Amino acid sequence: MSSRPVLGIIACNRMVGTELAQAVMNRYATAAMRHADCAALIIPSLPEYMHAAEIVERLDGVLLTGTPSNVAPALYGDAAEGDGPFDPARDRMMTELVEAVIAAQRPLFGICRGFQEINVALGGTLRRDTSASGDLLNHHAPDGVSFDDMFDHHHKVDLVDGGLLASAYGAPSIEVNSVHYQGVGMLAEGLQVEARAPDGLVEAYSARPNGAPLLAVQWHPEWATDDNGDSQTYFHLLGRALRGEL
Repeated sequence: MSSRPVLGIIACNRMVGTELAQAVMNRYATAAMRHADCAALIIPSLPEYMHAAEIVERLDGVLLTGTPSNVAPALYGDAAEGDGPFDPARDRMMTELVEAVIAAQRPLFGICRGFQEINVALGGTLRRDTSASGDLLNHHAPDGVSFDDMFDHHHKVDLVDGGLLASAYGAPSIEVNSVHYQGVGMLAEGLQVEARAPDGLVEAYSARPNGAPLLAVQWHPEWATDDNGDSQTYFHLLGRALRGEL
């Protein structure tokens, strides 16, 4: 059997019954393994027991996933308390991961919270009103809808001409699901905008820090990926990056 590249996927601290567990929703792992054609390992968010630098050299790339928790506002210089839930151990692990992955010249990909995390780790900020501002679209479905219906909330994103995503999709825009209450405030230095919502909010960015590809999106390409060719394209890019082809 020929070996496939190995993707590290960050875990969250979640309650399972009465105990705290390291958790990754299956859809992130299965979408990556199927459509990026890779193997995967889960990275526990237990920074008091290990440092990200200990494992990054053993991986071909890292994916920071979405999750219900939010990045602590203090990490981007906001003194406000903000809306939880929070996962301080994941915050610390992701900060170490971003630094270690870039130093090791490995690909780094992000989805939803992961998109927000990378921006914060590199010095950017977040805004917490993406479904409560009169200046923006509603970037999240109304309260009270079913879980599946949350992911049925869509809007268009315009792809930046000449960008990585515009080239991959061969189109000026695509339709994406939108399941976020927070988004990019100030984009970190060095990140290039790949897509914007019609209201101007940054929805995707890329970079090549230390030469390795970095690509993150605010939407959820891991949701129902098998039925969505555009979502599969994101993971095809991940697969190419893991193989040094991007």
